[in-house]
Amino acid sequence: MIHRITDKKDWKNVLEAMDNYDFYHTYDYHNLSKLENQSPILLFYKKNTTKIALPLLIQPIQNTEYFDATSVYGYAGPIVGEIEDIDLQEFASALNKFLKNEKIIAVFSRLNPLIKNQELVLSTLGTIVELGSVVAIKLDETLESQRANYSKITKRYLNKLKKECTIVKSDTPEDVLKFIPLYYETMKRVSAETSYFFDKDYFLNLMRSTDFKTEIIFAILNDTQEIVSAALMIKTQGKIIQYHLSGTREEYLDKSPLRLIIDQTRINGTEQNFQYLNLGGGIGSKADSLFQFKATFSNTYKNFKVWKYIVNQKIYDEICLNKGFKPASGDTSFFPIYRSPTVIYDK
Repeated sequence: MIHRITDKKDWKNVLEAMDNYDFYHTYDYHNLSKLENQSPILLFYKKNTTKIALPLLIQPIQNTEYFDATSVYGYAGPIVGEIEDIDLQEFASALNKFLKNEKIIAVFSRLNPLIKNQELVLSTLGTIVELGSVVAIKLDETLESQRANYSKITKRYLNKLKKECTIVKSDTPEDVLKFIPLYYETMKRVSAETSYFFDKDYFLNLMRSTDFKTEIIFAILNDTQEIVSAALMIKTQGKIIQYHLSGTREEYLDKSPLRLIIDQTRINGTEQNFQYLNLGGGIGSKADSLFQFKATFSNTYKNFKVWKYIVNQKIYDEICLNKGFKPASGDTSFFPIYRSPTVIYDK
């Protein structure tokens, strides 16, 4: 049986019982990430020693009585506790029954490359598609071993940066106000989509959350005391650090001060016994210049995958056709296809 959880205390209790979640799975992150028409929900399955929790955002399909579900932006997917192989089909059946009862016809979720057994528990439901890779630094290795994987160019930058900049760490909501203009400046420079321009409350709520710990890491130029780069690093459960957002002043890009922020974060994370610092991947999961920059810190790559599941094929096809899409043609990378911003087929 699938249990529906929407209360923060109950949500947190389930996560803590799983012992391997990330900040993308938390109640607070779901509530600060959701759109106006989305409702956060945690689906929890338990039988014997098997425990599986799946956080989702449920949203109505316009002009229908049906819904679909998606994940928050980032690395989500199911959280898996102890499992017994014999229970997996029962989990699939229970999940199917819940989704059909709730008139949810399709589910999409980004998966977390650092959480085990996600693909295993979803293996009988829908399809899992690999989009690219993310770069992670293994913090359970020695600091010397980690640095040995740095590229020569990153080592060269760091040697110079350590003489010119100082790293300052903060976890106060007031200090995030210094980060926001720097982040916006960077997003404008790279012509980011409007969805990346989070409002002030988003940043303040990240800092205030009790579900995870957000730290602002500033790189400050010694000569002028100017903040030249900063990043939000989010820590969860003593295991994973996520490099979430960052910004660098354009006139200091040639110094690459973000490298010093990443380097100091992995040192601190190692000393605090974290397991991974996830740097993420390229834009759109491509092996682009952003990915290549991150790859100068580590040769540990993890596959980034997404899960797509059509619960009710008949209704899904009908909605696609009614909204002007052929279900099995066109831009198959977009799911569900009827939410694609590009019209594939005129009815």
